[in-house]
Amino acid sequence: MAKQALILIDIQNDYFPQGKWPLDGVDAAADKAAQVLQAFRQAGDAVIHVRHEFTSEDAPFFTPGSEGAHLHSKVLNEGNEPVVLKHFVNAFRETNLRALLEQRSITDLVVVGSMSHMCIDAVVRASADLGYKVTLIHDACATRDLEFKGKVIPAAQVHDAYMASLAFGYATVVSTDEFLAPV
Repeated sequence: MAKQALILIDIQNDYFPQGKWPLDGVDAAADKAAQVLQAFRQAGDAVIHVRHEFTSEDAPFFTPGSEGAHLHSKVLNEGNEPVVLKHFVNAFRETNLRALLEQRSITDLVVVGSMSHMCIDAVVRASADLGYKVTLIHDACATRDLEFKGKVIPAAQVHDAYMASLAFGYATVVSTDEFLAPV
């Protein structure tokens, strides 16, 4: 029988409007993530929070020990929900995330968080490569505009491109409403 876990990636203060690295649509995405979190808590399913801190005080955001590096109040961990601290884009790299999943006999992962084009992309691909069945909640993720060769790529296009790519071979990509709909 499949056992699932919710993985909340980097829903941290610096990504919100008053933070150092605000994302487009982050409040709405965090609200959706909070809905999914509540459903997991009510079902008694595993919840794991992931929090990023850079190792340098010179980092543009998520500096060590800063308020910006703390989990956002919309999705704070409760009770026995672990918080995995990472220092790299991939939440599995040099962390205890895989051990936590193995201890709980998890086979299926549900992923929400930030940034769509970086840490979400990395954890979804790594999860699939490690053999987990992955569901990605697209409207519970956020990103920002990117620039390439002097051209600005709007956040909505960045997000959609990454969701389309991940849906092709790494995850089932659904909305919060689709995920939470009664079976």
